[in-house]
Amino acid sequence: MIDSRDSDAFQPGDLLNNTYRIEALLGRGGTSDVYRARSEISGRLMALKVLKTEFSGNDDYLVLLTREEEIREIRHEAVVRYSENHRTRDGHVYLLMDYVEGPGLDQKLKQGPMSADDLMTVCRRVAGGLQAAHHRNIVHRDLSPDNIILRGGDPAQAVIIDFGIAKDTNPGAETIVGNEFAGKYAYAAPEQLSGNTDARSDIYSLGALLLANFRGASPDVGANPMEVVRKKGEPLDTSGLPERFKSLVDQMTAPDPDKRMQSIDDVLAFLDDPSALPAPVDAVDSDATVVMPPPRKAEPEPEPSKPASKAVPVPEAKKSRGGLMATLLVLLLIVGGAGGYFMGAFDGLLGPKYPIAEPFSLIVEKPADAPVRAVGYVPSEQMRDNLTKLMSDQSGSAELTLATGDVAVSWGDDVLAALDPLADLDEWRMVLSGNRGQISGATSDSATHERLTAAFANGFPGALTGAIDITYEPVFLSAEFLRPILQKRADCGPLELGPVPAVGFGPQTPITVTGRVAETATRIGLYDALSAVANERKVILDVGVLNPTLCLIEQNLPNAPSSDIRIAFSVGASGEPNASGRFFVGENPVIDVMLPADVSEGYLNVSILDVSGNVFHLLPNINRQDNMVSSLRDAQDGTTDVRVAYSLAEAASNGRLAFRVDDSTLGKSKVIVLHSAEPLFDVMRPTSESALGFAEALKKHFEANNSSIQSLDSRILVTARP
Repeated sequence: MIDSRDSDAFQPGDLLNNTYRIEALLGRGGTSDVYRARSEISGRLMALKVLKTEFSGNDDYLVLLTREEEIREIRHEAVVRYSENHRTRDGHVYLLMDYVEGPGLDQKLKQGPMSADDLMTVCRRVAGGLQAAHHRNIVHRDLSPDNIILRGGDPAQAVIIDFGIAKDTNPGAETIVGNEFAGKYAYAAPEQLSGNTDARSDIYSLGALLLANFRGASPDVGANPMEVVRKKGEPLDTSGLPERFKSLVDQMTAPDPDKRMQSIDDVLAFLDDPSALPAPVDAVDSDATVVMPPPRKAEPEPEPSKPASKAVPVPEAKKSRGGLMATLLVLLLIVGGAGGYFMGAFDGLLGPKYPIAEPFSLIVEKPADAPVRAVGYVPSEQMRDNLTKLMSDQSGSAELTLATGDVAVSWGDDVLAALDPLADLDEWRMVLSGNRGQISGATSDSATHERLTAAFANGFPGALTGAIDITYEPVFLSAEFLRPILQKRADCGPLELGPVPAVGFGPQTPITVTGRVAETATRIGLYDALSAVANERKVILDVGVLNPTLCLIEQNLPNAPSSDIRIAFSVGASGEPNASGRFFVGENPVIDVMLPADVSEGYLNVSILDVSGNVFHLLPNINRQDNMVSSLRDAQDGTTDVRVAYSLAEAASNGRLAFRVDDSTLGKSKVIVLHSAEPLFDVMRPTSESALGFAEALKKHFEANNSSIQSLDSRILVTARP
């Protein structure tokens, strides 16, 4: 379970629509959070997928959630059962689905390798669920370990829990999030990088996640887009897999979709009978040998008769026997040579003959909290023995196959030389394909990092080439290390770190960030950047998403303290309080400013900044110019409510400002209340003006008279479609 935060949409104990009692937060995502809840009526456990507030008024994401609801028509035990969408009174949109208890394949991945037998069982179960979806022309597009749960931990009870970006391929249907790439790079099929997706893409993703869980490590897709594209065009490394499992994964993950299993029915057929499917298009049986006889020479034409030779005649029998002996001698040499070749008699001269491996791959790695291991091909017995001993000396294992490949003569020595400096790393991985490789690793010791940086200053040793990335991950992350990441992404005022321990953020210390950003993309980028350096530390973003207009004003507001002045919302038609501050198209928001007893002097400025880039001055304005606190109190003591936006009925009788929500400017607006000792501006501002004009006026005033501002209070008002 995940700890709740005040900024979460729901808290444990909340009751939704008088039916579902929130019990725990299960996970946070980029656009939605998932909660566990129990029906107060049936007692049944459910999972609630709740759209984040900033997306609940966005049609694209509402369509996404609605499309996911429609997948309830898929009836299969391997596909989570969806129910329906709901909206709470304060505007939160959530999707109901069955709750599945058990570990996800992502959790199993972190725990280490799974057996091939268990993964074949998972494959059969998940393939059955995909078959039900594909037969309805629904392609998942995002299959990965984190959206498959093993109910009760049983591989035979695997359940696909998330069809969030599924694509309906029926004629005329639209893709939920447009035609752009969807899916996680590590498990996405190569064709998805260019926006092409069909049922074969799901087959690739399923094969890739099976391989990842067998290895106990996610696929390496590279450190930049160019590497991703290159690696996606290469076959996945399936060396060391048991034969039947290897054949399955190879045929599911061929980079070319035309050479892949063509339907999920093929996957299920293979699981029933591996011989039922035809061999891949480019498969070659290396054991089949065909010996063709040499072409026969034409018999020579008989020559014209010649005079008898003077030479001593040779007896015919002797000439025939001599020719026969010569022929037999040649045959013996050929047969003896061939036999000696195949029996290894000439290995000392020609080298041993091993099967050809293409690609000639080798993986040597030291995972965190796991022994070192080597899997793949080596070109000689000596290299096999040396590498096996090296693994054994470090309490590890080796699964090495002798093979012939396109590698340098010094390949074995170069590999051992590359491995030697890595022994002191906490975790590392070396992947080789032919003479090209990649090394990645991490250390928390600065001296080790410096030593390795020097050791690999010229790249790989010998004939090997490739990228080497050894990162320094200190035990404690300092605030000085993290703040540049925040500063780089701050687009709506400063982003601040939460409480910073004296020695820095330890391995188990969460990193908390507070502040505001202008766009959701900024928030996601910030989370990704921090996660990249946080390792196992939690990243908690208590960061609100505003919009560029609000952020423009935010950066020009005075640095004034908040006060006990409060802003209250209510619904014009009914007069009922609206604690959420969320109003739907057609509704009439009413806004009151609540002055505490100790605010009795000075001036009040109230403005609302909407998402279109405009500012509306609620107080003062051309129709209500007196904004002195004493006048607004009208001789009232104690807490006093000052209405600044009226109901439509009130405005019709008193001529004051009122408005109704339309669909032209939906999103977040901000109500700001400035309490000052002196009038804020020398002249009356127009009732409506641009955010840029208001920001410049604020900046000019505060540069000359900042001390007059006594407090600044604000509140977000959200407008959305019902």
